[in-house]
Amino acid sequence: MILMVPNDGGEAWPTLGPQVCQFIEQYLVFGPGDLRGQPAIIDNEKRALIYRMYEIYPQGHPQAGRRRFKRVGLSLAKGLAKTELAAWIAACELHPDAPVRCIGWDKQGNPIGAGVTDPYIPMVAYTEEQSDELCYGTLKVVLEEGQLADDFDIGIERITRRRGDGKAVSLSTSPSARDGARTTLFIADETHWWTLPRLKQAHQTMMANLPKRKMADAWALEVTTAPEPGTGSVAEATMEYAQAVNEGRIKNSRLFYFHRQASDEHDLSTEEGARAAVIEASGEAASWRDIDAIVESWRDPTTDRAFWERVYCNRLVKSSRKAFDSEKWKKLANPECPVQPGDLITIGFDGAIFNDSTGAVATHIATGYQWVLGVWEQPLNAIDWRVPENEVNEVIDNAFESYDVWRMYIDPPYWQAWVAQWSATYGKDKIIEWWTNRRNQMAAALEAYDTAIKTSAISHDGDETLSRHVANAHRHNLPNRNDRGEALWLIRKERSDSPFKIDLCMASILSWEARTDAITSGALEEDDAAGITIL
Repeated sequence: MILMVPNDGGEAWPTLGPQVCQFIEQYLVFGPGDLRGQPAIIDNEKRALIYRMYEIYPQGHPQAGRRRFKRVGLSLAKGLAKTELAAWIAACELHPDAPVRCIGWDKQGNPIGAGVTDPYIPMVAYTEEQSDELCYGTLKVVLEEGQLADDFDIGIERITRRRGDGKAVSLSTSPSARDGARTTLFIADETHWWTLPRLKQAHQTMMANLPKRKMADAWALEVTTAPEPGTGSVAEATMEYAQAVNEGRIKNSRLFYFHRQASDEHDLSTEEGARAAVIEASGEAASWRDIDAIVESWRDPTTDRAFWERVYCNRLVKSSRKAFDSEKWKKLANPECPVQPGDLITIGFDGAIFNDSTGAVATHIATGYQWVLGVWEQPLNAIDWRVPENEVNEVIDNAFESYDVWRMYIDPPYWQAWVAQWSATYGKDKIIEWWTNRRNQMAAALEAYDTAIKTSAISHDGDETLSRHVANAHRHNLPNRNDRGEALWLIRKERSDSPFKIDLCMASILSWEARTDAITSGALEEDDAAGITIL
């Protein structure tokens, strides 16, 4: 199945694509991999994509000769050399003689291509290491080992033309406005991983810089595998944008978007269906993709089938490794807050002091509505960062002053001094140390929280950071089992040094656990007896 936006129904546009393809196959080589250093060969599907992304407005149009698309998004399965394609495009956009901009028309009415004057090509991935290793690293090999090496000064983090006018750079995950102020092509790699605020801001910053180079006809290229639904990634947002254009909800868009995935008709519970799905998702690349090896990984009983389906079939599938249904969580957002000053609430608190994140979440006992009281995350590249403890204290004080707090459950590591202070201020019966390292108790709290999401018992204010932390939580199964024989589980980050935090999610869980205990203790009946209306 293919989603291609726009779908012109066979209408032909003038394009520089044939000239760009000829340049690639004449001068460039394959990047890292089995074909490294060998002359570039473009398969039919990638040729069609290049033709499309280099379409221009025809003669007689007010923008004759200028690029038709200012933003291009390619969503392709893992292993289809999409990063290599982006590197080839970057090489063409960087070279002074590559035919990537229309400078006129020949006697037959065909466009004449030429290079960009003083190009600037920022290449950004979701971590600085990935930026160096993915698209930029591929570009580096393509130019170093091809015929054009002498035309460039090639460094570890930047490649410049020998004469100095123009460069491609590998940037970190949070480029400043200055970094992209004169961008002619912005390349965003693996945007399904771009979920953090700084990554989304980097994308916004770079996109906002494109109009600054009118004569250069600047544009953006995003390459990705199918995004995981509900994670709020840049890739997910771009796909939603494309779907809106495809459905006619957005008019006059200058987006070209291509997504290929396996159709739903394939039965992935059978080897035959799995093979057919991979072949369809591969498109033209099925002729050289190692289909047998991919199917072999499907047979492996330790393979995460949901992950396998997303990356090899390019389907939008929630990973089975994720703890919660993040798409369902997003649907539980309620813009109408039912909470009034003085209402009975609970608070959950989790976090660290140094170089991490800390958060507090409140739950309305009567309705199960949650909202974020405060969240503090380490800024990008901050060294020896410390949570502003006085600011945290002020948020907690305001909550106790504004509402009737039944209990505040706190995971106490690093906050013991503040726990003592809050206990002295609000009472030991209000401030409860709730250690999350108690496996059985934590597993039970997680099960209750997961059930609340599945049954829509919980709702929330739609806070973006809380939604992101919920989506970041990964399930870790324990050898222990509950009374029904089901495996107990805890939540973790994807890895210990991951930048994708879960602290606010844990605060939400503790707040919900406190609410459950409040109901069990009869707190609602006490409020009702006091004349408080329970929704």
